[in-house]
Amino acid sequence: MSGYEAAGVSLETASAVVERLRAAVESTGARGFGGFAGLFPLDGRRLLAASTDSIGTKPIVARPRGRLRDCGSDMAAHCINDVLTTGADPLFLLDYVAAARIDLEQVAELVEGAAEVCRVAGCALVGGETAEMPDVYREGELDFAATCVGIVAAADVIDGSTVTAGDAVIGFASAGVHANGFTLVREVLAKEDYEGPDLLAPTRLYLAEARALRGRARVFAHITGGGILGNLSRVLPEGRRAEIDWTAWERPPVFKWLARHVAEGELRRVFNLGIGWCAVVAEPEPGERVIGHIV
Repeated sequence: MSGYEAAGVSLETASAVVERLRAAVESTGARGFGGFAGLFPLDGRRLLAASTDSIGTKPIVARPRGRLRDCGSDMAAHCINDVLTTGADPLFLLDYVAAARIDLEQVAELVEGAAEVCRVAGCALVGGETAEMPDVYREGELDFAATCVGIVAAADVIDGSTVTAGDAVIGFASAGVHANGFTLVREVLAKEDYEGPDLLAPTRLYLAEARALRGRARVFAHITGGGILGNLSRVLPEGRRAEIDWTAWERPPVFKWLARHVAEGELRRVFNLGIGWCAVVAEPEPGERVIGHIV
């Protein structure tokens, strides 16, 4: 069986880095460190919410399959979703593209994909940086990252502080793998190919879901690297944890393919498994998919 750490990525190291940096970051007056987006008081009534992330190794799979544009969509949706978890509306996005040698067509594909998502979200793509660094990047590979900034009224911040035992966890479907876990995906692809559309489908934008749940949601979680439990744990208050019913939804085919090579525990620890966004609410409404409860 394949595993994430054996493939070269340690989630434990990532968690340790966050904890090591916590005191330094919080000493600057930052709020929300360790969550999906940091918060900065703009004035007495509003806060800015900001998140930065990278597309990771997904372009290594997407580029030879002609899907770089989707990676651009991934990056914008990923960062906007992170900002949405705070209750904020996205304002603008900045992007960063780096490679050993810049290929104009590839950069255009990435930025045009990001712009498509930004238009849907009403989020301005205000600029960024393009860097050519042959001593840092492998020939033929590239890196794509972005920062999203949003705004939220202080009274409307969603921070999980009101989550209590008995609350329901409702889940919203992912489009597939999204943009996390591709180091492990690539290892599995070396053993067995997969051509399903859910392998490279871009990250879903959860703007409509987030806005519809404002006023009801006690906390949001964007399910990225670390899986459902790992991402819920980032935003639940101390003394609270989620119990998930792993049979409450049908997994997309790509995860059934991965399950032939990756143990169930590792699948849950690394991938979204078909749930890309969660909300914790006091009472679910008819039609909402309940995938667990808070204890």
